[in-house]
Amino acid sequence: MNVKQRIIPPAGVIILVISFGTAGYALLEGWGLFDSLYMTIITLTTVGYEEVHRLSATGRVFTIILILTGVGAMFYALGVGARVLIEGEIRDILGRRKLNKKIKSLKNHYIICGYGRMGKIVCKEMIQNRAGFIVVEKDPDVLATMEKDMLSLQGDSTQDSVLKDAGIERALGLISVLSTDADNLYVVLSARGLNPKLRIVARASEEDAGQKLLRAGADKVISPYHLGGLRIAHTVLKPAVVDFIEFATRSGNLELQMEEIRVKGDSHIVNRSLDECGIRKELGIIIVAIKRETGEMEFNPTSATVIKHGDTLVAMGETKQLEALEKLVGV
Repeated sequence: MNVKQRIIPPAGVIILVISFGTAGYALLEGWGLFDSLYMTIITLTTVGYEEVHRLSATGRVFTIILILTGVGAMFYALGVGARVLIEGEIRDILGRRKLNKKIKSLKNHYIICGYGRMGKIVCKEMIQNRAGFIVVEKDPDVLATMEKDMLSLQGDSTQDSVLKDAGIERALGLISVLSTDADNLYVVLSARGLNPKLRIVARASEEDAGQKLLRAGADKVISPYHLGGLRIAHTVLKPAVVDFIEFATRSGNLELQMEEIRVKGDSHIVNRSLDECGIRKELGIIIVAIKRETGEMEFNPTSATVIKHGDTLVAMGETKQLEALEKLVGV
């Protein structure tokens, strides 16, 4: 039960007591509503003012009843209401402190700016891959729809201070999927200035906006409409290819997965060929491509291809096989 729901009963008691006193004086003494209300208020608050009009014996009996029952009920309701408000404020303070503590402990995490339709899909994939992330969303109503265990921060992600609060200096990457290209451009500019090493992926609705986002510092720009159009066309023209890609990249698929695994400098497979490492023979994994540290992509490497420091292996295989490859690489 939230604060608003808890404050309704005591507020209802106060309204009921005041209404009871006002109606009682109006019916028993024949006073007007304003005089009856005024007499009820000064009686319940025990301020000690003189009577509005001379009371009859019946009116005095009613006043005694109002004092004995109404004053106690009023103070009880006010006490409950005050306690609810104080508890709510304390809970908010403790909640903010707990949130700040969690955010400060984040490291090598991802910052997702915007929790719209695309933001929700991105968060779902992050959870599936057990990646640490925090969502920055401006609209409090949107934040209220998020899962409770999902780390979030209310604020405008175009502001440097908000990105700093999200731990951008310690972040590994940032994904900006705000509703407008202008907002995404501001986020990219701010993020690149705050963390030059940050990997930034941004959404672009218009074709021209993509080039501007890249010039602003984005590493990758995604156009949902462009990708959606290509997927629709390929589904018609190359259905088997599309089915295979979807099968290999679907989250939670235990039969076949595509994964990228970065080779560390201290790994024992550095400066060894794929054949010498036994990746294909022993693990049964297909190395689709190798991305070199320079950014060059080498597709369909041969068994004689040498693995170097800083390479990223794009591998395809079953989940257990990929986990074995990660152990072999030394991730």
